[in-house]
Amino acid sequence: MTAYRTALTSAHVTAILFGLTGIFGALIHASASVITFGRAAFAMLALGLFARLQGRALLRGLTLRKLLVYGLSGLMLAAHWVTFFIAIKVGGVAVATLGFASFPAFIALLDMAVFRDRPHLAEALLLLLVTFGLVLVTPSFEVANQGTVGLLWGIASGLSFALLAITNRRATDGRNGVQVVFWQNTTVAVVMAPFALADLPGIGSLDWLNLAILGVLCTALSQALFVKSLKGLNARSAGMIISLEPVYAIACAWWLFHEAPSSRMLAGAALIVLAIVLSAQAEKPHPTPNL
Repeated sequence: MTAYRTALTSAHVTAILFGLTGIFGALIHASASVITFGRAAFAMLALGLFARLQGRALLRGLTLRKLLVYGLSGLMLAAHWVTFFIAIKVGGVAVATLGFASFPAFIALLDMAVFRDRPHLAEALLLLLVTFGLVLVTPSFEVANQGTVGLLWGIASGLSFALLAITNRRATDGRNGVQVVFWQNTTVAVVMAPFALADLPGIGSLDWLNLAILGVLCTALSQALFVKSLKGLNARSAGMIISLEPVYAIACAWWLFHEAPSSRMLAGAALIVLAIVLSAQAEKPHPTPNL
């Protein structure tokens, strides 16, 4: 019973940390490129230290093929983070998070289009719920509207994460999660460095602190806690708890930034969260968001 409660607590803390990602993205006064680079760099350092303390060799079993896969998934992770943080800067935390939360629908569509997986009733319902949810969340159907632009960037973030999730699911063996995440973050840091280094001298001390928290707590620690939660929960139960991430993000944005969602946005959010819960109940649960 104690192991179950510990796993349950770890899963909820993971969901909260994922939800705080958007909050720190809004708090940090820097471009999306700088935030992405800083987050990846701090996460890389934290994961490297964690691996050393745990005696996990990050180079063990590493082949050229694995490096290429990790590099490809790292590029997708970089695209996911950059588009997500742009969405936050343009449209706000709630809109960006709900746009990103469309990723289960993209995973279902990509599975059908690329891997010829036969669509099921649950997947059709998932696509329907996400579509209606996004329609309700859309502030305006004019592209000139800032909130709508932010939502589109959030949806792009969901698409890029869906590509990342499918790559991880199909092309990684899953035996060394720390190694996978470490090399993905290393790729992100290396790729984003040319776009971020020139702006780093202008980053304030508080922003550096927030970047460190974002990289260490909301990235490295959240992944470790999620893995720990799976020792006492099955993947489906953990996935359902993680699906609360948009709820935590919206609640925190409401409290900190007074981003009060409209009744229409709340209705759309409810549909999207319901869709994520349904996807977590699928026979093959999708990977946890690497927000």
